[in-house]
Amino acid sequence: MASAKLIKELRDRTGAGFLDCKKALEASNEDIEKAIEWLQERGAAKAAKKAGAIAADGVVAIKKEGNKTVIYEVNSQTDFVATNESFLKVVDTIGKALLSQEFTTSEEANAISYNGKTIQEITTDATSTIGEKIVLRRAIALKTNDGEALGSYVHVNKRVAALLLTKGGDDDTARNVAMHIASMNPQFLDEKEVPAEKVEAMKNEIAQSDAVKSKPEKFRENIMTGMLRKKLSEMTLVDQEFVMEKMPVKKYLSDHGATALKMVRFEVGEGIEVKEVDFASEVAAQMGK
Repeated sequence: MASAKLIKELRDRTGAGFLDCKKALEASNEDIEKAIEWLQERGAAKAAKKAGAIAADGVVAIKKEGNKTVIYEVNSQTDFVATNESFLKVVDTIGKALLSQEFTTSEEANAISYNGKTIQEITTDATSTIGEKIVLRRAIALKTNDGEALGSYVHVNKRVAALLLTKGGDDDTARNVAMHIASMNPQFLDEKEVPAEKVEAMKNEIAQSDAVKSKPEKFRENIMTGMLRKKLSEMTLVDQEFVMEKMPVKKYLSDHGATALKMVRFEVGEGIEVKEVDFASEVAAQMGK
């Protein structure tokens, strides 16, 4: 029977559960290195079973080193695991890995190697030890050049995070606007970013509205222009009213010698379709098997 001391050492090194460590040591004649291999082999099998699961919970995080900042989302299947210390250690390791190399796509990010393992392998190992599907879903890196500032904000619940890159200004000014981005969720940086087809669709919708059609024709164009401008101001960062002061965001930035260059906002699970499960039906189905 494996000693408690060896089981503890194996748990500390792998993060695996007590019973799994006990089985691994017994199957490996208490050779701890072979026991680790035993766990890895079975862990890979467990992770493969979880591959089809939907991981829509988790956290978003931001890490910075020098002039490089990364914002990234690591998903789990439940909010319980999202607060687990082992999971948060994995999130921290992934952040360090992302800072260590260049990447432009999620595939390239997952292929980054750090301390002998790719991020994909790190999340696969975490899936096997934590017991839920763990995945790096997305990541973006921003770099500041001379004369630029970068503000970052992660909400206390770790479910929303935002970055703002500015020309001029300072990091504190940019951070204040990053908080605004996290709170107000603008769809675009400015009007130039709004796709032409979206603008055209809004124009058509406004033209068909009662607010326009009920007015004399000679006033309609001016009314349409005003309504379109209002809609655009609601969805573009620089035209929104700043949450901290009663002025547009672009005026707040301008007053602090800054202009917005790029924004990024991540919210946990956005865009992921989650299958709704009827718990009672699921239990009944399991009992019927």
